[in-house]
Amino acid sequence: MTSKQKEALGALFYILPSLILIMFFSVIPIAMNVGYSFSSFNIMQPPEWAGLKNFARMIKDPYVWASLKNTVIFTFITVPLQTLASLILAALLAHRFKQKFRDTVKASLFIPVIASAVLVGTLWSILLSTHGAVNSMLNIFGLDGVNWLGGKQTALLSVCMATVWKNVGYFLVIFYAGIMEIPPNLYEAASVDGAGKVQQFFHITVPGLSSVTYLVVTLGTIWSFQIFDMVYTMTGGGPGLSTVTLVLTIYNTAFKEYSMGYASAIALLMFVFVVGLSALQKLAFRSEGGN
Repeated sequence: MTSKQKEALGALFYILPSLILIMFFSVIPIAMNVGYSFSSFNIMQPPEWAGLKNFARMIKDPYVWASLKNTVIFTFITVPLQTLASLILAALLAHRFKQKFRDTVKASLFIPVIASAVLVGTLWSILLSTHGAVNSMLNIFGLDGVNWLGGKQTALLSVCMATVWKNVGYFLVIFYAGIMEIPPNLYEAASVDGAGKVQQFFHITVPGLSSVTYLVVTLGTIWSFQIFDMVYTMTGGGPGLSTVTLVLTIYNTAFKEYSMGYASAIALLMFVFVVGLSALQKLAFRSEGGN
C-alpha cells in the first residue's frame, strides 16, 4: 500500500463516523421521503404505491398553495431585514463601541438566539396581544391599538418581526467575525483619502463581506422555509390561512390527518423550492462577484 493510499485510508477512518451519521440522519430519510411521496401511507397500514396521485392532489389543494405563498412572503420579508439589521449592528459594534461595551451588547443580542422558539413566540404573543405592551405604547401616543395576531394583514408581519428579533444576534456574530478579518489598513487608507464612515461601509465593509453575506442569506432562506414553532405558538396558522406555512401544513397533514404519503409529497415540494432558491442565490452572488 502506497503512502497516498494510507493517507486516504486514514482520512476515511476519521470522517467515517460523520459519514455514518449523515447517511442515517440525512441521506436515508430524504430517500425514504421521496419514496413515501409516491405512496398512500397512513401509519396504520403499510405504504401502497400511488404514483403521482399525491402530486395531482397537491396542485389542486388551496391549503398547500396558501402555505407556499405565505412561506415565500415570510422568506422575502425576514431574510433581507435580518441580514441588513445584523450587518449594520455588526459594523457599529466593530467600529463605534469600545471593547467592554461591545461584548455586553453582543451578549445581549445573542440571548434571543439561544432562547427556545416556543418561549420567544409566547413572549411576543403577550407583547402583541390586544392589551399587550405594544398596543399600550400606541395608546400613550394617542394611537388606536392593533389586532396584531388576529388580523389577516398583520399576523404574518408580526411573526416576521418576532423571527427577525430572534435571529439577528446569530447573524450579527457571523458578520462581526467577517468584519474583523478585513485588514484595518484599508480603513486607514480610506480615512487618509477623505472617505467618511458611510463611504467606508459601502466601499470596504460590504464588498469585503460578500462571502459572509452569501452564507447569511443562504442560512436565512433555509431557516425561513423551515419556520414552524414561532407560527405554531403565535398564531397556529390563523387567522384563516393567513400564516399557515409549508412545515405547518406538513405537520397537520402527517400528524392530524395521518396522511404520511401526502405530507411527504409536500415536504418534497419544499425541498425543491429550497434547493432552487439556494441555486439562484449562488448564481446571483457569483455574477455580482464577477466569478
